[in-house]
Amino acid sequence: MTSTDRPPLPPFNVETAAQKARMAEDAWNSRDPARVALAYTPGSRWRNRSEFIEGRDAIQQFLTRKWTRELDYRLIKEVWAFDGNRIAVRFAYEWHDDSGQWFRSYGNENWEFDAHGLMQARFASINDLPIREEDRKFRWPQGRRPDDHPGLSAHGL
Repeated sequence: MTSTDRPPLPPFNVETAAQKARMAEDAWNSRDPARVALAYTPGSRWRNRSEFIEGRDAIQQFLTRKWTRELDYRLIKEVWAFDGNRIAVRFAYEWHDDSGQWFRSYGNENWEFDAHGLMQARFASINDLPIREEDRKFRWPQGRRPDDHPGLSAHGL
């Protein structure tokens, strides 16, 4: 292992794939674009909805725009499958826009990691569903989801 490694490293198993997904969830729930961008290779390639992004700087700029628009963001990720240096996750997150309209966004991501545990490719498909504030399920304080807060399957999502 080197100082540039970001464990857990591939190849992934049940435990390390879940750990990698939770680490990603925690970072995204920080809503800190600079922190999140460090998990990706300098030349990481993304497809996020219909947007194609390449490189850490572009990722950081994208996330800054995202969290300026998606307010009070709360995310849960769950491993769907894994093999070698790849992990597939499903996720849901809740947020509201500047008019106060709440949404639950659902999606799937396919991740590919380099030998150092940095994500070199991320392909995300996402759909938004308008919800009422009282229908929200993700109600923890901003930041990391508490360990005792139910995951997606427990919520029936």
